Amino acid sequence: MSADFLFELGTEELPPVALKSLSAALENGVAEGLTKAGLEHRGIQSYCAPRRLAFLVTDLETATPVKEVTVWGPPAKIAFDGDGKPTKAAEAFAAKNGLSVEQLTTENDGKADKLVARQKAGGEQATELMAGIISDSLAKLPIPKRMRWGASRTEFVRPVHWVVMLLGTDVVDAEILGVKAGRESQGHRFHHNQAVSLASAGDYVQAMRQAYVLVDRAERRSLIIDQVNREASAINGTAVIDEDLLDEVTALVEWPVALTGKFEERFLQVPAEALISSMAEHQKYFHVVDSDGQLKPNFITLANIESKDPAQVIDGNERVIRPRLADAAFFFETDKKRPLESQRERLKSIVFQAKLGSIFDKTERIASLAAKIASELNYDAAKAKRAGELSKADLVTEMVLEFDKMQGIAGYYYAQNDGEDAEVAQALTEQYLPKFSGDKLPQTQTGALIALADRLDTITGIFGIGQKPTGSKDPFALRRASLGALRLMVEQDINLDLRALLEQAVAAHGDNIKDPAATVNDALAYMLERFRAWYEEDKIATEVYLAVAAKELSHPLDINARVLAVDAFAQMSEAAALASANKRVSNILGKLDSAPAEIVDDALLQEAAEKQLAEAVADKAERVAPLFAERRYADALATLAGLREPVDTFFDQVMVMADDEALKNNRLALLAKLRGLFLQVADISLLAPAKG
Repeated sequence: MSADFLFELGTEELPPVALKSLSAALENGVAEGLTKAGLEHRGIQSYCAPRRLAFLVTDLETATPVKEVTVWGPPAKIAFDGDGKPTKAAEAFAAKNGLSVEQLTTENDGKADKLVARQKAGGEQATELMAGIISDSLAKLPIPKRMRWGASRTEFVRPVHWVVMLLGTDVVDAEILGVKAGRESQGHRFHHNQAVSLASAGDYVQAMRQAYVLVDRAERRSLIIDQVNREASAINGTAVIDEDLLDEVTALVEWPVALTGKFEERFLQVPAEALISSMAEHQKYFHVVDSDGQLKPNFITLANIESKDPAQVIDGNERVIRPRLADAAFFFETDKKRPLESQRERLKSIVFQAKLGSIFDKTERIASLAAKIASELNYDAAKAKRAGELSKADLVTEMVLEFDKMQGIAGYYYAQNDGEDAEVAQALTEQYLPKFSGDKLPQTQTGALIALADRLDTITGIFGIGQKPTGSKDPFALRRASLGALRLMVEQDINLDLRALLEQAVAAHGDNIKDPAATVNDALAYMLERFRAWYEEDKIATEVYLAVAAKELSHPLDINARVLAVDAFAQMSEAAALASANKRVSNILGKLDSAPAEIVDDALLQEAAEKQLAEAVADKAERVAPLFAERRYADALATLAGLREPVDTFFDQVMVMADDEALKNNRLALLAKLRGLFLQVADISLLAPAKG
């Protein structure tokens, strides 16, 4: 027998940024609890709104399945004495299983007669289990800080006002977070400010809709998108819907109604990013652009009420946003009155890290390192130096102090206003790219160099003072910085030695770093290890990366080329056999006391198979030499794949460790040459599957 089960927790307004994760965590916790309890069901659907967390379990079995449990006990010869009377062993077994000796049976398990206890298990009622499952799930929700309310010692993220628990049409007799469960929910705070009595669990969604509450988050989200797009179209614009803002707004409204407001066009003289930031962060407004992608003097807000006088609601929102935009305009005009260069002096009073100096010191290091890298790449070193000097100057501007997301962007506008070189100005906003995995990269050479120099300075500095990441703790975001630096070097074709760059970055820190060599080694190893995560995300096997990592290289661009080549080689039909052969050769050579001869003596080649392999190795060596010189590793490995047949034949027909010392050494020299060809790219032996 089954029935739908409904749970709703009614609270004060839940944190909007956490609502989605809280709802998902509750659903997952309950699903795990149902599985653990053995309560079968057809599915579970979570619901959430600003003042409630809920879920509906469809076709929940009203009791756990009843099954017979068989427990084998001691052998009969131990359980009974010579007179057939039960021994202490029999009595203990019976007591352990809650039975009398008379309730036990004797059966043969295929080896001997043994005591058997058979009992019925299961049959627990869902009504008795669900409160515990729900309480456990609520206790495990990802809530950083719980609160108490009233005289109760109960804790939750927000005060709890009502609880609904229905199995079919019946109220479940339970108490959750100090509140007794019933069948009454609450409607919309304004449109239906009264109790909503739910006749059955399955009525939930529709009953709440009639009470002006859309409990289905996905439905609300979709409705908001449609409404916002429709509002934007009505003013010949396109709404820009940020996913994070959309999620937050979805968590703020129970009955969304989109409305369009406007602001004075004079504010469009302010950088669009500042206006957008103000509208989104402070007021949760969506902005609108015209057909050219330029910001329109409009915004779209989501009301949580279907007002009889929407114009009044719009007017209220316009009055709220106007002073915020006026502030942004004031900050912009104030900052423009002094050159960006003049802001640098104020950076001396801002500490980057206590042992690494001020932000000003950091900009000096960035400028120096970026200029050196530019010189090595034949880029414009003067632009790189200037961009480095100005890179953090906007951090002390009024605009950034008010809108922290404007860092870099504000610098770009102020540099433009000061007549700085266009690429230098662009670099100020590009220095923070990429901000996250998959983010876009700088479009200018100078921007790429500043972004790289900044990350290398941070990584070496933090490693140099002994604060490298440990476990899950990474307060300076060095993992992201490392991956960003690798992406910059690989995807922007910065063909330089990372070790050399780290040495330059460490040197710029001067006496702040006590062990420069160790810092370089540790930072290099840490950064290159980020390649592993990169390739895992690109679905490249770990052993492919490890095959290249075994070469202990430090040119990211070259490492990436090798990894892609080895990955392509690993897909070839010849790869497995050649990887195994390389592993076999590696094992043989690894046991030698000294390295084999570098030259193969053709006069000592006796077997047809070894002659064939020697010819093939010599031929391939000649053909791949120019490919290696041009770093065409994929073409080189594709060429070497042709060695599979002569290699297989050699191992099938030739005894490497011959009794004749000269023959043996010559064959070892041949195998060393064979392995050396592959090692020019990577240690292919690591592609071979491990034994066992």
